[in-house]
Amino acid sequence: MSTETIVAVKDNTANPAPLGLLGFGMTTVLLNIHNAGFFELNSMIIGMGIFMGGFAQIVAGIQEWKKNNTFGATAFTSYGVFWLTLVCLWLVPNTSFGASYKSSATGVGYYLLMWGLFTLFMFIGTLRLSRALQVVFATLTVLFFLLAISDFTGNTSMRTFAGYEGIFCGLSAFYTGVAQVLNEVYGRTVLPLG
Repeated sequence: MSTETIVAVKDNTANPAPLGLLGFGMTTVLLNIHNAGFFELNSMIIGMGIFMGGFAQIVAGIQEWKKNNTFGATAFTSYGVFWLTLVCLWLVPNTSFGASYKSSATGVGYYLLMWGLFTLFMFIGTLRLSRALQVVFATLTVLFFLLAISDFTGNTSMRTFAGYEGIFCGLSAFYTGVAQVLNEVYGRTVLPLG
């Protein structure tokens, strides 16, 4: 005679979303301060793009996958890879082997357009989530399209405007990440997410 034992497994792992949101938010703010014209592209942005925007978000995405969160896994892993590919677009043409592979402004425009389309569909997913995430993904969709238009047309004023919009987008992600941390630490709503 055999007996079955039912074991309930409780997930005691931390919420990885704040790491991903903060990685995305801080890196986005810094890049878009550059896009708005305050300073040149530099190693600080590249370092943030590789490590906080890239690797930290990929780690968050893998952790979301472990938590069975398809949206979080897809978003964080994809945008982590976005940052790594963006840094490659900047750095590879400056190498001896990559000089002939420099992307044209039109090519980068299509790259940004594809990310805008991806983000638009991810935004639709946020309609079942918090208002804070809706703001992040709506403003990110607009940002990608503004940057794509800027690259297609060569309109530097559009890039500057996109920079200011991108600062808002990054700050909204930063807020959402910090709100999740503080709300959990205090066990109540310190910063509302909607």
